[in-house]
Amino acid sequence: MNKLDLIKRMLPGLLPILIFIIADEIWGTTIGIYVAVAVGILQLIAIGIKEKRLEKFVLIDTGLIVAMGGISVLLHDDIFFKLKPAIIEIILAIVLGISAFSGKNLLMKMSERYMKDIEIQEAQVQQMKEQVRVLFYIVVIHIILVVYAAYQLSNEAWAFISTGLFYIMLGIYFGFVFLRQYLKNKNVEWLPVVDEKGTVVGKATREECHRNPKLIYPVIRMHLINKSRQILLQKRSLKSDIEPGKWDAAVAGHIRFGEDVEQAVMRESQEEINFKPAFLDLLEKRIFKAPNSTALMFIFITQTDQNIQANRKEVEDARFFTYEQMLELQNQAAISVGLAQELDILRGILT
Repeated sequence: MNKLDLIKRMLPGLLPILIFIIADEIWGTTIGIYVAVAVGILQLIAIGIKEKRLEKFVLIDTGLIVAMGGISVLLHDDIFFKLKPAIIEIILAIVLGISAFSGKNLLMKMSERYMKDIEIQEAQVQQMKEQVRVLFYIVVIHIILVVYAAYQLSNEAWAFISTGLFYIMLGIYFGFVFLRQYLKNKNVEWLPVVDEKGTVVGKATREECHRNPKLIYPVIRMHLINKSRQILLQKRSLKSDIEPGKWDAAVAGHIRFGEDVEQAVMRESQEEINFKPAFLDLLEKRIFKAPNSTALMFIFITQTDQNIQANRKEVEDARFFTYEQMLELQNQAAISVGLAQELDILRGILT
């Protein structure tokens, strides 16, 4: 679940307070109290019938509304009317502050009853707390502005600051969050998730595939042989997140989501060694398990008489080796685990 989905699922936890604020703006404080308290009671009854228990956070939500509304009714004069948005937001700021800066996440607790079917990871909780901190600062800044406007500015300026400005501030922030999430997702590399036969059963990000061994993702490997029975090896980029700097198959890479196996081989060949294979023979298809990931490998072989020039933006180097030279690299622990497992197959081809 992404951050925006998490926020959407949490909103019902603040439903009575949000209804009070809206009803107070439209019909006034008294009716706002009645409407919001009615919503809280209905929530209490619905949860009681469905789950056979008393939901304490419904009582807390409703109690906050009664407290806010009661103060507003008792102290209804011009200056309090102007300060009322700040008073309401102070209570909201307290809830946000406790949730953001202490070990007690009140927002999460208030919303747990709406997210029982959702598994929330610790990283998501931390991301949510970061957003709640920003919201806390926005609310505090707006409180200060409302108080200042109530005492120092005109009624027109106060009216804009106490309502429109707050929504503008929230809109700018959530617009920024949405844009950042959009740009992040736009640059994410999605990989297909497959079963052991290679049937696509879903998708996941490259990062998720590399840290969850339960996800099987397909990769391609291509060995390139010349007429002298030498094999081309690429030296993996030092920036690679898997076995950087090791000598490996001529071409090795991920199959992108929506891409078939042969398309992936052709793309990776062009990207890594500026080569377009004329034909491909499938040597083997096997499961490769690493400590943090599981890959379904499609291993191909082809031939060439061309001089190969490595794309230094993708790999460190690419050179032809004899089988004996490749064994020397293995003795130096300079080849990848995948290549080491393929030596027996390659021996029958190269010797």
